[in-house]
Amino acid sequence: MKEQSTESARLRRERKTIAAMIHLYCRDRHGKRDELCDECGELHDYAMKRLDHCPFAADKPTCARCPVHCYKPEMREKVRGVMRFAGPRMTFRHPVLAVRHLADGRRGRFQILPFY
Repeated sequence: MKEQSTESARLRRERKTIAAMIHLYCRDRHGKRDELCDECGELHDYAMKRLDHCPFAADKPTCARCPVHCYKPEMREKVRGVMRFAGPRMTFRHPVLAVRHLADGRRGRFQILPFY
């Protein structure tokens, strides 16, 4: 029998996307091919912990559209740098993740804000 995961498909996709971005960044900026450098490994672990404690769970928007900033300011700046670098490259290296992330960003905007 297949074991059911308690994590939503949206959160699993978010984990894959941020991990791919960090790996892309580390490989191109720090020259690490197979593993992350210490700084990028720390950022990856931090991002995964933040996703573990996301208050929106299955309804999570992309971080750019999220009303709750759960990253410490210094880590938020590091993630912004990674996303600024890796975001445009994701289209070529991980096109499915990139398109799904863009779609999630558009979808998330309407799920969090109620219509009055």
